[in-house]
Amino acid sequence: MTTATERYHERLRRVLERIDRHADQVLSLETLSSVAAFSKFHFHRQFTAVMGLPLHRYIQLVRMKRASWRLAFRGQAVVDIAMDAGYETPDAFARAFRQQFGQTPTGFRKDPDWDSWLEAFTTYNHARAELMKTSYTADDVTIVQAPETPVAVMTHRGDPARLGQTIQRFIAWRKSTGLHPRSSATFNVFHTDPRSTAPEEFRLDLCAATDRAVAPNDAGVENGLIPGGRCARLRVTGSSDDLEAPALYLYRHWLPASGEETRDFPIYCERVRFFPDVPEHEAITDLYLPLR
Repeated sequence: MTTATERYHERLRRVLERIDRHADQVLSLETLSSVAAFSKFHFHRQFTAVMGLPLHRYIQLVRMKRASWRLAFRGQAVVDIAMDAGYETPDAFARAFRQQFGQTPTGFRKDPDWDSWLEAFTTYNHARAELMKTSYTADDVTIVQAPETPVAVMTHRGDPARLGQTIQRFIAWRKSTGLHPRSSATFNVFHTDPRSTAPEEFRLDLCAATDRAVAPNDAGVENGLIPGGRCARLRVTGSSDDLEAPALYLYRHWLPASGEETRDFPIYCERVRFFPDVPEHEAITDLYLPLR
């Protein structure tokens, strides 16, 4: 049974989804309060009370997150990113970006300070995770026969906070070899759990599906294989920045009740739809738990 609080939060979720889809447009108080079916005279206070951020600040962070991802991972022109973020000139965007992250857009593109970036989004991520939180049930898990998938692999070892730099290098290598995500599926293999592993021991594989032999390269990319076999698949819709909650559901709730046993390969995921190419709440990630 849906509670009054859940219905209230659902109305606010509609607002977050509207902002996600139309972050490059003018988002007025009147429009957003109407989306939530709240009085415009109280909506700003209601939003701030639940999110911990004023509405205008939240919208700015949505735009800045998309802008920073495009700078780091998409290579778009700064002027285009500035316009999409709602700034009339690149200089105005650069000033706001520097104030937010302590780097110019060009400096962030070349060498992102991910620690400062993560700190800037602490309240945003916490509030959004609470409001957009998904509860999983056994009906969300499907047993599938996953195919054997040859991949090109770049391994990240060390502090998870540095993962963004490895992703940048992997994207650059993919572009240089023509392995675009539209034609080459993207996978991550999670060898360690960051909650129980020292930062220096953290390991994650970035993978692109390919049957081609990987030529010798300075990027450290090698051929690898995601073995085929039975898997429990859980589809995660929304932000894929942190897959801890769905992974915990599989290990803590689904697996003990299922009677299944895991096999000797780590949990992994396929990135089906990417942010910022789609709005954050429309991103799709399939999480696979290998089974015997």
